[in-house]
Amino acid sequence: MAKNQFRMLRSALTGVEAVEAETHHSFSRHTHEQFGIGLVSSGAQKSLSGRGVVEAEAGDIITVNPNEVHDGAPIGQRRSWRILYFDPEIVAGLSREISDGGAGRSEIPYPVIRNAAIAARFEALFGAVTGGEAADGLLREQLLLQLVADVMRERGSDERPTVPASIRAAQELIDDDPLVAVSLTDLSRESGLSRFQVLRGFAKATGLTPHAYLVQARIHIARRLIAQGMPLAEAALASGFADQSHMTRVFVRKYGLSPSLYAGGFL
Repeated sequence: MAKNQFRMLRSALTGVEAVEAETHHSFSRHTHEQFGIGLVSSGAQKSLSGRGVVEAEAGDIITVNPNEVHDGAPIGQRRSWRILYFDPEIVAGLSREISDGGAGRSEIPYPVIRNAAIAARFEALFGAVTGGEAADGLLREQLLLQLVADVMRERGSDERPTVPASIRAAQELIDDDPLVAVSLTDLSRESGLSRFQVLRGFAKATGLTPHAYLVQARIHIARRLIAQGMPLAEAALASGFADQSHMTRVFVRKYGLSPSLYAGGFL
C-alpha cells in the first residue's frame, strides 16, 4: 500500500466495515457509531480514549466503543493499522451469547490490548472478512465470535463517567434532530445553565464542544447515507452540510479517508 493512504476494503459480512491505513495523519477528536477492533501493523500512536490517553505500538490490538470520543497521532513519522468496524447490534448480540443469555458487556473495557493470541485471531478474521465470498463462512463466524469474546473478557470497568442531567438535556436537543440549527442560547434554555456553564460542562462531559458534537452528529448521518448508496452531493445536503466540499473536509479530518473512497467499499 502506498504511503499516507487509506483503503476501504469490501467486507463479506453485512454490518462490518474493513479499513487499512498507513499514514502520518493526526486525527482530531471524533466518534464512531460503531465498535472498532483493529491491529497496529507498524509504528506507534498516542490517542485519547474513554479511559484516558493511551499508546499503542506494532502488534497491539486497538479498540473503540460507539460514541467514544478519541483522537490519534503518530509517535514518530507514521504508523499503519487494519481495523474492522462493527454495527453495535452485531457486538451486542454476540456479547449476549458470550454471557450465556445474560445482558453481556455493553462496551469493550480496554482501548489497547497487548496479547499475541488475540492479535493473531484478529489477523485471521480480517483476512476472512476481506477475502470475498470464497472465504469459509463457518470460519468467519467462528473467528468473529472468538474475537469479540476475547476483547470483551478482558477485565475492566463497563462504566463511563455519568453525564449530568443538565448536559444530557443539551445533548438530546442536538440528538433529536442534528439537521436543525441550534445556538448556545437554545442549549442554555434546555439545560437550565448559563451559556458559559453549558459550554464548559458540555466539553467536560462529552470531550467535544457543542459545535463539534453537532458536526459529528451530521457526519454520522452522511456516513450512513453514503453507505446506502446516496450520491455524495445529495448526502452532503441531506446531512446538513453546505455542500459536498464541506462534507468532504470534515469526513477526511475525522476518518482519514475521503467520502468517495468510503463509498467505494460498498460497490
